[in-house]
Amino acid sequence: MTFNDLKLIAPIQKAVDIEGYTIPTPIQEKAIPIILEGKDLLGCAQTGTGKTAAFAIPLLQMLHNSRLNDKGPRIVRALIITPTRELAIQIGESLGEYGRFTGLKHAVIYGGVSQIPQKNTLRKGVDIIVATPGRLLDLVSQKYIRLGFLKMLVLDEADRMLDMGFYHDIKRILALLPVDRQTLLFSATMPPEIMNLLGSILINPVMVAVTPVSSPVESINQSVYFVNRKDKKTLLLELLNNKSLDSVLVFTRTKHGADKVARGLVNKGIVAQAIHGNKSQVARQQALSNFKSNQTRVLVATDIAARGIDVQELSHVINYDLPDIPETYVHRIGRTGRAGLGGTALSFCDTEEKDCLMNIQKLIAKKIPVMSF
Repeated sequence: MTFNDLKLIAPIQKAVDIEGYTIPTPIQEKAIPIILEGKDLLGCAQTGTGKTAAFAIPLLQMLHNSRLNDKGPRIVRALIITPTRELAIQIGESLGEYGRFTGLKHAVIYGGVSQIPQKNTLRKGVDIIVATPGRLLDLVSQKYIRLGFLKMLVLDEADRMLDMGFYHDIKRILALLPVDRQTLLFSATMPPEIMNLLGSILINPVMVAVTPVSSPVESINQSVYFVNRKDKKTLLLELLNNKSLDSVLVFTRTKHGADKVARGLVNKGIVAQAIHGNKSQVARQQALSNFKSNQTRVLVATDIAARGIDVQELSHVINYDLPDIPETYVHRIGRTGRAGLGGTALSFCDTEEKDCLMNIQKLIAKKIPVMSF
C-alpha cells in the first residue's frame, strides 16, 4: 500500500508528497482508514512507528471537509492532549506540515511560559488545539477556550499521562466535552490502568496494535553492563571515547542526576547538555535544537523531559540509571531505531538495579546480552 491508496484529499496528499512520504507505516496503514470512517480507535504501537501522522493526517482531512460546509467563525473542533511541552510542540509542527494547504489553524498550549502569546493565538480563532492538561484547564477556566463544539479528541501517550499524575485532569477535561464526539487514544504501552479507563472514554473502539504490546523495535541492538554505581561515570566516558557514538541520549532517574552527568561530561571536553523539568522552556528548546542539529553530542534527560524528542538518526540511547517501571525502558530505547532505522541501546545496571533489569527482561520477553566492563 502507498499513501495514494489511502484516499487522502488533494491538499493533504500534496503535503505528504512534499514530506517525502510514500509508504505508510503499519500503524498509519491500519489507523487512517478507520479514523476516516469516524470510528473511535485504540492505537497501540511502539514509539518511532509514525503514530503522530496516523492521527494527524485523518484528523486534518475530516476537519477540512467539514470546514468546507461551514463558513462561520473558527471554533475549536479538535483537541489533542499530550503529556509534555516537547511532544505538544512536535505534534504542532506535524500539523503545520501535513495541513499546510488546508487552511486550518491550530494552537499549541503548554505551561512554563507566558500565557499571553497563547491567548493572542486563541483570540484569532483556531480549529485545533494541542495542549498539556494543566495549561488547557487554566485557559478553559479563564474562558479563552471553549470545548462545547468539539468533534474529535486525541489522547496521545496516554500511559505517560497516567504515570505523570494527570488522571484527575483528564477526567475534568472529559467532563467538559460533548458526548457525541470521535475519540482516539494512542499509547506505546497498555498497562491495566489504561484498560480500566477505556469504557468511559471510547465507544465501540477499533483496536489497532501493530506490534506486540511493550516490545521494543527489533532493529535496536540492546546490551547491558553490570557496573558499580561509583564506576558508571568512568564507563560512560569510556564508551564516549568511541567516536561512532555521535548522537547519544543518556537517561538518568533524577533531574539532579541529569545535571551532574552533563557537568561531568563537559568537564571532560564532551559537548553535552541536560534537559529536565526544572529547566526553563527556552533552555529546554535550545538544548533540544542543539541536539537535533548535532551541535550537542550528548543530551542527558529525565524520562518526562524526553517525551517529544524525535531525532531521526539518533545513534545511541544509554540508560545511565535503569527505570523503576519496565514500560519506561521501552519508551526510552524507542528514541533510537526510529522509522525502521537501526539503533543501539546500552544500559548500566548496578547491584540495586538488578530487580529492575529482571522486570524489563520479563516485559520484553528477551534476555538482554551482557557486555563486559
